[in-house]
Amino acid sequence: MAFLTRVEAIKDLIQEAVEKGATTVEQIHQTIASMPLDALARRGLLGDDPEAAKAAHAETIGVVYDTIRRVNKEIGDLASGLIETVEDQVEAQRNISRKP
Repeated sequence: MAFLTRVEAIKDLIQEAVEKGATTVEQIHQTIASMPLDALARRGLLGDDPEAAKAAHAETIGVVYDTIRRVNKEIGDLASGLIETVEDQVEAQRNISRKP
């Protein structure tokens, strides 16, 4: 396996780990955040529509982790583009070095 192919594979592994990690942490965050909100709702301290308040909070948490996943994808795409550019440069150098 060529060096740049290995680099690309490692980049993919890291990107997948960040994606899965963000999803796992989001699930934990949502679970932990719901506990005090549920307690406040039981006491009537979240207003007339406690479910709406809880949903808004959950959505806010979701937006944060969606952003992390989106940035992870963009960085991965950028890294793939850079690796491709290096591969193209290496190939161009090989072609230049060949004598007709």
